[in-house]
Parts: sequence; structure tokens; C-alpha cells
Amino acid sequence: MRNILIAVCGSFTLAACDVPDGAGSSNPLYLPPQGFVGDSVQGELLFNANCLSCHGAEGSGTQFGPPLVHDTYNPRHHADLSFNLAVKNGVRSHHWQFGDMKPVPGVSPEDITHITQYVREQQRMAGIN
Repeated sequence: MRNILIAVCGSFTLAACDVPDGAGSSNPLYLPPQGFVGDSVQGELLFNANCLSCHGAEGSGTQFGPPLVHDTYNPRHHADLSFNLAVKNGVRSHHWQFGDMKPVPGVSPEDITHITQYVREQQRMAGIN
């Protein structure tokens, strides 16, 4: 329960950060339309185009960014919303020593939902639920 509370509080803290150029304040959590379902195949393509350089092939990490296929990013500790907020607002370094993640311009809420589906699929295949 404590981890859920920390994740929720952290999400609201991130939501209060400045909105990067191009992100509308009418969608403060940067969510896709209600009912939108991500597709992991599309997510893999988007991950490779937008995330691979830092987070590595299949989310395995690099010298520039942490592995997303790691228990630290399991859905109980980092809810799907945390991916949306990270892309929109960036993230201060707190679990790893790679430095802060900057916002990723040009990635829509729908794109993030596809990417999240792909990452969650990779996590499940690695036994991270």
C-alpha cells in the first residue's frame, strides 16, 4: 500500500511540472482518448524510434539510460501513467545514475500507450509482472 501511495504522490508531483512546448495543458496527464488500446507491435516500432538510444534494445538499458525491463519498472512500482508523465515532463534521476531524462517531444499520448504495451510485454516475457 505504501508503494502505491508513493507512486500516486510522485505521479501528481510530476503532473505539476512545467508542460514542454507542444503539450497542451488541457490534457495535464498526457493521456490518450478514453478507451484507446495500445498495440505492442506498433509500440516496438515507436520504442525503437524514440527510446532505444537510451533504454536499449528491448528495453535492456545502455550506458545512457536504465533498463525498462527491470523490476524497478514493474507495474506495481511504476504505473503506466508514469510513462506518460516521463515522456511529457521528463524525470529527475532517482533510481539510477544516468542523469535526468528530458521530455521527449513529438511523442503523442497514443504513441506512449503503444510503447507502454510493448515494454509491459517485454517485462512479462522476462517474468516481471
